[in-house]
Amino acid sequence: MKILVLRFSSIGDIVLTTPVVRCLKLQVPGAQVHFATKPGFRSFLEPNPYIDKVHCLTGSLRELVAELKAEQFDFVVDLHNNLRTTLLKAQLGVRSASFDKLNWRKWLLVNLKVNTLPRVHIVDRYLAAAAPLGVRNDGQGLDYFIPAQDEVMLSAALPPAFQSGYVAFAIGAQHATKRLPVERIIELCGLLRQPVVLLGGPEDESNGHVIELAFDSQTATSPPAPGRIPESPYYFPARPAPEPAQTLIYNACGKFNLNQSASLVRQARFVVSHDTGLMHIAAAFGKEIFSVWGNTVPEFGMYPYRTEFRVLEVPGLPCRPCSKIGYAKCPQGHFRCMRDIAFNLDLPPAPDGR
Repeated sequence: MKILVLRFSSIGDIVLTTPVVRCLKLQVPGAQVHFATKPGFRSFLEPNPYIDKVHCLTGSLRELVAELKAEQFDFVVDLHNNLRTTLLKAQLGVRSASFDKLNWRKWLLVNLKVNTLPRVHIVDRYLAAAAPLGVRNDGQGLDYFIPAQDEVMLSAALPPAFQSGYVAFAIGAQHATKRLPVERIIELCGLLRQPVVLLGGPEDESNGHVIELAFDSQTATSPPAPGRIPESPYYFPARPAPEPAQTLIYNACGKFNLNQSASLVRQARFVVSHDTGLMHIAAAFGKEIFSVWGNTVPEFGMYPYRTEFRVLEVPGLPCRPCSKIGYAKCPQGHFRCMRDIAFNLDLPPAPDGR
């Protein structure tokens, strides 16, 4: 049976589809599973052993439809359920099922603060779209497969003080109202009191630099620039060992691609993240997560899946949630959903007891 899965964006949403892909491949006899998405997500879908082929929307929708028609699919599992996928399914003309986006229930919560959302994770709603094929949740959580060439060797990538263990802090998010202000990230990093690797894209690099400067007197020497070969194993200048219970910062934002950032997440002691893609990647590796929520809320059903996590948020704030996605700035102007979070941390101990 040839099955097409549709999900065009975003990183986190696509990671959340991985249980569906795995269950289709393993539970449907003779299943060939194809995945249609945007080109930017090919690099972390192609290493997935449960996906036989990835199709990308590189040109017009008409071109993608022609490519997909040639595959002669038996069934389409639509995990995006928007106008584009509706048009695509209509033109393919094969049996299909779509996941329920619960948009009107989300509208009630955002606009009237009336919560009628079921207490069901979005992964289970994704799996419901595959139920007509006899698929059931296998309870194995999320998947993320890192190609061998993208596995990061800590001894080459990070300063010595970070190589015995660190916290990964994903400081980015697509929308500003899903990100802590920089001064609050600095505050939270100070409370962590251990080495912290900041993760994000090139757009987060300047904020990462500001955070790094705030701890400059404690920051370890940077590793060699990419492509530079150290002259000896003692390339890093000698420095005293850090004092116990000390925050050190290494700004890795913009230095690694997505798969490499995932490798750094996998090797971290635990993870701090906003409501964003790296949070779900951390969940795929079973990491303990401190999950920071601003204008969005876990009740939307996209909290860390099948891993231990703790939510950092301002409960009961009357203007929250103000959007199911996010804004460039706080609509109310006060940004209390992030500025008022109490960082009451019960941190897991570092291996050295710090």
